[in-house]
Amino acid sequence: MSETVIKCESVYKIFGENAKKMLEEANGNVDAKTFQEKGCIVGVNNASFEVVKGEMLVVMGLSGSGKSTLLRCISRLTDATGGKIFIEGQDLLELNNKELIELRRNKMGMVFQSFALLPHKTVVENIAFPLQIKGTNTEESINRAMEMVKLVGLDGRENYFPRELSGGQQQRVGIARSLAVEPDIWFLDEPFSALDPLIRKEMQDEFLRLQEKLQKTIMFITHDFDEALKLADRIAIMKDGIIEQLDTPANIVLNPATEYVRKFTEEVPREKVLIIEDVMDAPSKDNLGDLKVLKDDIIENVAEKILTQENIVGVVDKNNNIVGSIKPSKIIDTVFGGRKNDS
Repeated sequence: MSETVIKCESVYKIFGENAKKMLEEANGNVDAKTFQEKGCIVGVNNASFEVVKGEMLVVMGLSGSGKSTLLRCISRLTDATGGKIFIEGQDLLELNNKELIELRRNKMGMVFQSFALLPHKTVVENIAFPLQIKGTNTEESINRAMEMVKLVGLDGRENYFPRELSGGQQQRVGIARSLAVEPDIWFLDEPFSALDPLIRKEMQDEFLRLQEKLQKTIMFITHDFDEALKLADRIAIMKDGIIEQLDTPANIVLNPATEYVRKFTEEVPREKVLIIEDVMDAPSKDNLGDLKVLKDDIIENVAEKILTQENIVGVVDKNNNIVGSIKPSKIIDTVFGGRKNDS
């Protein structure tokens, strides 16, 4: 069973003078409108979920949905008004300042939208900086920083100053700096949203490459649904402080839980997002044709082949074992139809 790294139980963050008192009186039933009328703003409303080791949970929503506030509660940059937050079983809200600093230094890496690089320090000095704060000697911290320079593909630019770098390169320095302390948990708050679309796509690809190699436990905040679909193991969609749905990208696209989530998924080209396994049926002995497709194939890449078949197509795993079947009509249904059904 996968090990739980982050666990939230009924987490609330309410801004305002009487927030705590009002939350107690509400007895867990927080209505944002009522609270607003009494001078309080609801940032996070009853968030409960777990993130397992090595998982990338992407939290998404429009501006003001509460996604960054949730992240700030979990990293305790802001204190939650109610609920419990556990990091590797430790009750985060019970830690004193010294213990919290220790946890952040040794367990957490953070990357924000603003690169926040020190302008008078070079790339390698910027990356080494958090290590030196931890007390690592200069030589060791520079060696570690040089490893990070290579990891994020900035070889040859280690002695540049931030002003000599493009936006994408500056963001790589920010990522390298947060990885230098070897965090187990990585928090990223809209790290690519200030970049232009082409560099943003490059950074997403780079980020996926890093995650495949490092297997960090990640919470990644974005307002971009395409970015969420591309990066996430699971997605939490927030609105007005509430998590509307937390599920795999495929389930969110195929089975949106609320009208709000459905609106997000309407324009998604399903064939680019879903893999065969997401829509396949049980293995079929009847009417099975010669064509086989892999369960991990993205639908777009094999749709044409499947649609030329009259028979049912076998679905295989990487060892060529039959694990499912798919009818041509299912492909048409998935790409052009509504929700997943048993065609």
